[in-house]
Amino acid sequence: MNFSAAVPPLSSSPRSPKRALVTGGTGAIGQAIVAGLVEAGCEVTLLGRNRGRAEELLESLRRRTPTATIRFVPIDLSSASALRELARNWADPLSLLVNAAAIAPRSRTESSDGIELQWAVNVLSYFRLVELFREALAAAAPSRVVNVASYWAGDLDIDDVEFRRRRYSNGTAYRQSKQANRMLTVTHAEALSSTGITINSCHPGDVNSRLSNDLGFGGHETPEQGARTPLFLALSSEVEGITGRYFSNCREAFCPFSRDRSALRRLHELCLRYG
Repeated sequence: MNFSAAVPPLSSSPRSPKRALVTGGTGAIGQAIVAGLVEAGCEVTLLGRNRGRAEELLESLRRRTPTATIRFVPIDLSSASALRELARNWADPLSLLVNAAAIAPRSRTESSDGIELQWAVNVLSYFRLVELFREALAAAAPSRVVNVASYWAGDLDIDDVEFRRRRYSNGTAYRQSKQANRMLTVTHAEALSSTGITINSCHPGDVNSRLSNDLGFGGHETPEQGARTPLFLALSSEVEGITGRYFSNCREAFCPFSRDRSALRRLHELCLRYG
């Protein structure tokens, strides 16, 4: 795919609004995140694979906000080469990166790169986008990264993150991916401390979605309620300068996974080795 054509430069005016890049924006919570960013005046680029759902969302948002600048770039988030190509052809400073993509296939599946799919999408796409867009984010500093994680986190096995030895369970794979999101938020915050980029993770809300259904759950909150904390981290002046933290219900929450310095370092180094 020619991403040079798919990602045209945005407005270069010094007064142009915040530019946001969002993954997972066609999901239940993701659509509400995108809508909230558009309503706040952001220029939004949505990354994903489901062109039909993305075009429906864009049409709806443009009807609601005719002046909105919003576009869709089709991409396989599990592909390292696709993400690298996207970054190479990105021409603008980036004020906001929201990593919200998440999947939970019920059987073990691999990406085109041969990586277990939850690890590739739920963890490596977050990690890679932060690494690949570091320069663009720094150019727009103060800028922010929001990693949508979960309170349903744990079970990380750094020696077998892809379930090559363990028996695959989509719930276990999902929980470890969300633990990894929260841990990598801490290590990236430290790595980005001098760049003007802040990065935080959060539990969104419990929304009935394809993802929750794949995990065997429903949900009792609306998508708008589910999007409140990610949007708070993306837009609120209350979190200006705060980095490396975990939030729930628009408040900082304790994260037990941020304390093991050895595990944090090992996980970060593991993700770097994937390239």
